[in-house]
Amino acid sequence: MGRSSTPGEGTRPRVRRADQLGWDDGLYEEGPDKGADSGDGERRTDTASSGHRRGGRNRRGKKGKRRVLRWSASVLALLILGGAGAGYLYYEHLNSNIKKADLTLGDKKMADHKANSAGQTPLNILLLGSDARDTKANQKLGGAKDTFGAPPLADVQMLLHLSADRSNMSVISMPRDTMLKIPKCTDPETGKVFPATTGLAMTNTTLGRGGPGCSVATWYELTGITIDHFMMIDFAGVVSMADAVGGVPVCVKGNVYSRNSQGKGSGLKLEKGTTKVKGEQALQWLRTRYGFEDGTDLGRTHAQHMYMNSMVRELRKGAKLTDPGKLTSLAEAATDALTVDKGIDTVKKLYDLAEELKKAPTNRITMTTMPNVYGTGALDGRVLPKKGDAEQLFQMVRDDVPLDGKASKRKKKAPVAEKPASTPAETPVTIRNGTRTETDYPVKGRAGTVQTLLAGKGFTQSSLDTANTEGTPRTTVSYPSVDMKGDAQAVAKALGIPLSAVKKSTDVSGITLTVGADWREDGDYRTPPAEEKTPDSARALNGGDESACMDIQPGFGW
Repeated sequence: MGRSSTPGEGTRPRVRRADQLGWDDGLYEEGPDKGADSGDGERRTDTASSGHRRGGRNRRGKKGKRRVLRWSASVLALLILGGAGAGYLYYEHLNSNIKKADLTLGDKKMADHKANSAGQTPLNILLLGSDARDTKANQKLGGAKDTFGAPPLADVQMLLHLSADRSNMSVISMPRDTMLKIPKCTDPETGKVFPATTGLAMTNTTLGRGGPGCSVATWYELTGITIDHFMMIDFAGVVSMADAVGGVPVCVKGNVYSRNSQGKGSGLKLEKGTTKVKGEQALQWLRTRYGFEDGTDLGRTHAQHMYMNSMVRELRKGAKLTDPGKLTSLAEAATDALTVDKGIDTVKKLYDLAEELKKAPTNRITMTTMPNVYGTGALDGRVLPKKGDAEQLFQMVRDDVPLDGKASKRKKKAPVAEKPASTPAETPVTIRNGTRTETDYPVKGRAGTVQTLLAGKGFTQSSLDTANTEGTPRTTVSYPSVDMKGDAQAVAKALGIPLSAVKKSTDVSGITLTVGADWREDGDYRTPPAEEKTPDSARALNGGDESACMDIQPGFGW
């Protein structure tokens, strides 16, 4: 089945480092980093080494139109950006506002989705917040004159997963301080090639390596989750959105002023309790690090989750979206601030996307942060994916397991085993070592060890592919044509690999066994199915939780 198409806490030690400009507090703190800029802030770019309903007819009248607009706005609010623009089938001129780009700039082709028993497939969208200062509005909001015209950074990155049965929605945020390996990316406009990093680099730099498609390729490389679309917004879009919806309620457990003795901070000043933030104050909330929790990027990420959940609740009430003037203003601002992939590059396609997203109820939306650990030495002040927990979270999304712990309405369709066309001794198999991870080198000799194991099962016609050693989270068996499916399944069955890991791929010329990071140890292949519980380290926050309130960092009260 092809990929979905539209329509279709514990206390952390305080990190000793400079702020990053962009979605950070936006104030300069001088440091030794090569990517630092003078001015108002510092841009951290470290490396550790080198079938829908149409709404275009007037027969519904104003009431019907407004209902469509409210629904569209409520759903795309979760994207911080799409709020109202998706409902404007009547305003085709808005299409010209929307900027488009290629979905992925990497060489690796993303795998097709697996359908559930009802033939449904999930939908995955990468949401990006850009710190670009490419307009006067963004320059005023972002500050740091020395960074005007510099490559943008993807300081907010969230992967939205809509379940195949549309019963629930999950979001994984990746802290912008995450260090990982970035794959080779090619700028589609200039043809410039950005080689894969040889060491670890900050995830937010992916946006400057050809565009959003490099961020998509990096996410796929890390998680193995097939991404169908991306949506990106800038500073001005966030401000306009918050203004148009009449403000977003946020809560703090004490008076807070995000400004330290050196004058660093976002400037956010709120009284204890709940306040509706609008405009630039909303942007301050989203960028605040100093003053929240332990003063790290992780606290800011949690605050962003609270904001987004609250915005969804507000927009689904529809109270502030009945004024046609406000809706028009919001649509203009949202589409002008929006960059999307070419699969959703019109207002109509965004509306169709909204029709799918709105099916997940608010209390089935789960916001999480990628489980992580702090780096040491050269990586001090940065974070790395937490072994075990991060992969568990990724696997749950890959397997379409709800992050709120509630069972899906439908069970996934079990793959059907087909009869092999050849005997094991007659079946050629190519074996690759894909055990490399973001933090570990590939296990030496792993492919050869598995080759011996496979020979013991009767598959004696195997060879090693030592040229392809790209890391992959999970062990897979790939085949190029339908007539080889049964033989590929026989290889998987012989080694105890689940049939769900057998996939058709145009990237191979014959049956190819890629030993993944889930089989780094000797012995039989053993990978249990994804647990039904989200790791505690992911800090899950339910969309219907109206009691969520930010802890205040000591020393930032007033």
